[in-house]
Amino acid sequence: MTPESHSPTGTDDSRLAPPPGCPAHGQGPGGLHRLHESADLKNLYEELRAEHGPVAPALLHDDVPVWVVLGHAENLHMVRTPAQYTRDSRIWSPLRDGLVKPDHPLMPHIAWQPMCAHAEGDEHKRLRGAIDFAMSTIDFRSLRRHINRCTQRLVNRFCEAGEAEVVSQYAEHLPMAVMCHILGMPDEYNDRMVESARDMIRGTETAIASNAYVMDALARLTARRRLEQQDDFASHLITHPAELTDDEVREHLRVVLIAAYESTANLLANVLRTVLVDPRFRAQLNGGQMTVPEAVEQLLWDEPPFSTIFAYFAKQETELGGQRIRRGDGLLFAPAPANVDPRVRPDPTAHMQGNRSHLAFSGGPHECPGQDIGRAIAEIGVDALLMRLPDLELDVADEDLRHTESIASRHLVELPVRFTPREQQDITERPNHDHRPTAPRRDWLIGSTGPEEQAASTAARPGPFGHPDVPAPRSAATAGTPGAQPDGPPAAGQPVPEPPAAEQPPAAGPGEPVRAPGAWQRFLNWWRGY
Repeated sequence: MTPESHSPTGTDDSRLAPPPGCPAHGQGPGGLHRLHESADLKNLYEELRAEHGPVAPALLHDDVPVWVVLGHAENLHMVRTPAQYTRDSRIWSPLRDGLVKPDHPLMPHIAWQPMCAHAEGDEHKRLRGAIDFAMSTIDFRSLRRHINRCTQRLVNRFCEAGEAEVVSQYAEHLPMAVMCHILGMPDEYNDRMVESARDMIRGTETAIASNAYVMDALARLTARRRLEQQDDFASHLITHPAELTDDEVREHLRVVLIAAYESTANLLANVLRTVLVDPRFRAQLNGGQMTVPEAVEQLLWDEPPFSTIFAYFAKQETELGGQRIRRGDGLLFAPAPANVDPRVRPDPTAHMQGNRSHLAFSGGPHECPGQDIGRAIAEIGVDALLMRLPDLELDVADEDLRHTESIASRHLVELPVRFTPREQQDITERPNHDHRPTAPRRDWLIGSTGPEEQAASTAARPGPFGHPDVPAPRSAATAGTPGAQPDGPPAAGQPVPEPPAAEQPPAAGPGEPVRAPGAWQRFLNWWRGY
């Protein structure tokens, strides 16, 4: 067949869809595959690649034609060539011809909206400038501290039970809690907000109603910040010199919230699953051959949070991947198949440590502006959970794990785990697996007795716990003890704790102070938000 015969905008009434129940069910007019009916999109993409090459024709809901861009180079060319491809769906031929109805399940993603993702030229610079400015105001040290506290709250809900389902109880809630805080509406974080965000991405029959619920919350936030600005993302968006309208503010808050939530929830669940089911992966983390950030990058290659992104549209007749693309054709940006393109990744099982050329965060003028937020949530979320529950184990066989799959993403349904029950922790503490509060590092030497044992010979030293607004927790031995000394040099005559004898480093001599943390340790504590 010639490439032209596959054009999504072409029709041929002589080629009828197969009747229900026949082997070709799931295919539409012209034998094209319906993406939304596929039970295994990963395999379907490889079949399309083998049959059509790096760009393949397919069908969306209601048999709306579309191109799927499968090649890594072709995806990069599309997103980096705004002269040929746009995100403005108003030029999409099926939409102009009435094939896409207002109640189409993908309409929340496809319909044109007054936001930078659908703009070009000077208008894109104006809107994207406001987004980039609001992103630049985020204090990542404070953000990391807030993420840690969110993880503590969530883990406290199930840590004493000895079992949990970490997708619904952890991975789906952590990103939404953090994003609602960043935008400036922490009170809107609840189960319904999480469910509505999930529903919008799946493109179900109730996606439009879920979109309305989210937009109502963002409209209330916009109205509040018009009257009273605070130091949050919404306020900085409103006060930017670009002078965004209320509609523009709401739409940008929506895309930031939903894109960051969905991508991070999927990423966090995928990393946790890989750690639990792949012993080599976990051994590399435990042995120091791989850091948590490197593990996150590996999963961005293997399981990008978004399988495809709706959508790009051809501004002129052109050619891509050997296919003739007509003006008005729609194209799906597809990072999932692009990341395993044999031309750039001959061995899909190879580790990609240090390589960030994956397409998980898109590229070109519309590259994700909040990717560092997603990385921070995923990295801290994984690290904190493993610190709190170090013996975390999968409670079912790997083959029993289920996924739901839409055109947009592949979502792990549940991840049942078991672990040794542990006590709740103060949310201001650093996540740890001890049954006792974490003591400031300066109170003890490596290999010395723990804080409780030292407290038997010296009063507690309450003081800054990495940050002036976070008091150091007192140990059980000194809680309520009258006359505890403030942080500082020991009082005259007060004994100084010494490390035990044995094969440990030499103990501090009589009257010598315990060694304080070095500059590098202080920097790490500061960077991690403590």
